[in-house]
Amino acid sequence: MATLSIKPGLRCTVSDWMNTNNEISVTAEQRRHLSHEIRQEGRALCNDTTNKTIWGEYDNNRRLSDRISEVKLWKKSLEACAEEVDTEMDALTLTKEAVERALAATVLPLEVTNECLTLREGRRGNELLSDPVEAELKKEVEVIDKAQEVLQQCIDQAFRHLCLLQEARHQLTLDLQHKMQALDVDISCLSLSVTSSEISLKPNPTRVPPGSTTPQQWVQFSQNNITQAKEEMQASLHLRENINITIAEVQNELESQRIATRFAFRKRTHQLEQAHQELQWQIKTTQDEINELKEDILRLERDMQSKMAPLKLVHTRLEYRTRRPGTDLCRDEVQHGLVEETRQLASSILVLKQKLAQAQDSLQALQLHEARMLEDLVRKQEALSLEQRSMQTRQRLNSAQKESEPSAVSPLTNSSGMHKLQLKYTDSA
Repeated sequence: MATLSIKPGLRCTVSDWMNTNNEISVTAEQRRHLSHEIRQEGRALCNDTTNKTIWGEYDNNRRLSDRISEVKLWKKSLEACAEEVDTEMDALTLTKEAVERALAATVLPLEVTNECLTLREGRRGNELLSDPVEAELKKEVEVIDKAQEVLQQCIDQAFRHLCLLQEARHQLTLDLQHKMQALDVDISCLSLSVTSSEISLKPNPTRVPPGSTTPQQWVQFSQNNITQAKEEMQASLHLRENINITIAEVQNELESQRIATRFAFRKRTHQLEQAHQELQWQIKTTQDEINELKEDILRLERDMQSKMAPLKLVHTRLEYRTRRPGTDLCRDEVQHGLVEETRQLASSILVLKQKLAQAQDSLQALQLHEARMLEDLVRKQEALSLEQRSMQTRQRLNSAQKESEPSAVSPLTNSSGMHKLQLKYTDSA
């Protein structure tokens, strides 16, 4: 009969077996409990992280929206300021061109005044004198030179301030371009979602980019640009007012001097015409006197010649009576009468000769003075002609003044060559 082989080994007791089974059950319950807690905590954590993620995305979307609205507000402020700068630049450009026209308008008066001075240098003799007309013309040249200097200074000031406005406009434009680029970026960020195909993980996304600014610095930068532009616009307004006042003052001074010079010309021309007429009357009267004096000289010569025959008669009688003989050669009344007649005739002839000499001297003096007056008349005619030519030359000022009357002004471009500076961006909002 066969026998069963018995393996050698340790044998557990029933109590050990039961303890082992109990330990396994307890451990299983503990593991299940721990797993349940972990599962519950995991579910809560998922819910919490999901809520945080949703709220985080919502908060950042709201922040992006607020930021976009804030940037848009600043963009509108910058655009409004830029339009004001454009308007002020156009206004200053118009004022500058008005000054340039006023400066160009002084060229003709200066040319006319110098031409009048040159014409009046053609006077001769005692007509070439320093009269009030010459003084007013020289003063007019000084006034025009001073006006040109003042107007040129206004043009230089306007040009320099246009450059300052252009620089302020450039800063505004650059700030606006940056604002629009930032808007494009923020609007693109706001349009992204978890389902967007463009999203991906990026290396070191939380780094601080170089050149980053604080919100206070960001606001201060745009505020400074607007403040600077407004200060330049205010200064431009004052400059335009001063330039307009200067133009009015210069034009008033030029017009006042032009009137003074015209009055001096008219007064001098009137004096010349009076002197010319007076000289013509004097010449005519002198010529009449010369003609009468010539007739009187002829009359004196005839009277003196008419005395020669009686003188010869008396001389002959006296000579014949010297031939009387003896006592008949007496100094009787006839002899005394003849001697007296001789003396009388000689005295008459001597007086006539003296008067004839005086008349001839007077005639020569009258003729010399007549020649002088005729020469002076020619000079006065030349001087009067030069005054009239000068006044005709100054008529060009009246024609130029009528042509320069205010007319419709067409819009002018600013210093950049554009009527309005176009902003190099489009509103994407």
